[in-house]
Amino acid sequence: MDVSRGKSEETRRRILAAAGQLFAEKGYAAVTMREIAKAAGCSHTAIYLYFKDKEALLHQLALPPLRHVAERLRDMLGDGRLTPERRLRDMCRTFVELSFQYRSLYAILFLAGADRVDDPEPKNDVHRQRNEVFALLRRGLTDCLPPLRDEAQGLAYGRMLFFLLHGIVATYVHGEEPTERVLERLRPTFDAAVEALLAGIRQRESAP
Repeated sequence: MDVSRGKSEETRRRILAAAGQLFAEKGYAAVTMREIAKAAGCSHTAIYLYFKDKEALLHQLALPPLRHVAERLRDMLGDGRLTPERRLRDMCRTFVELSFQYRSLYAILFLAGADRVDDPEPKNDVHRQRNEVFALLRRGLTDCLPPLRDEAQGLAYGRMLFFLLHGIVATYVHGEEPTERVLERLRPTFDAAVEALLAGIRQRESAP
């Protein structure tokens, strides 16, 4: 293996690790490239040999996990063997479980530099992928409902579902309890929460 190439890859990994930690601790907007370079042990000029800006770092960190989440949800949404209610439950479980799988990156995946989930023209690939994840969850929910009165109502319900899932994940994702233990303990809770949300929306939609 070429020594210089190996050193370059190691520096790149250190930069990504430093960026991920700083984004999670301080928030994406508050972190500078100079801070990332210092934490990674390289100069504030050398970091630009590897990444042109913070957005490039965000893309490298967030896109592969987001694509994985979207792919899993897309496959489940297309499974016609399940009832819409079972499909929604399984999609929500999968979202929570994958969020814990990527627990050290969770804030980066869904919060760093976040924009509107209904933006018809997302400004970059990370926002586009986040919007797809949201759209898949929203579709799983609306498949369980009667035809809605308007698009805005469907968007509002989709947000309610995402806020519910995000609240569950955010409460526990930074704790020290092992992932499998957390998930085993919480599955009945978030299954019941999704069922309660669905029942409440149905009742609201059936009201005159």
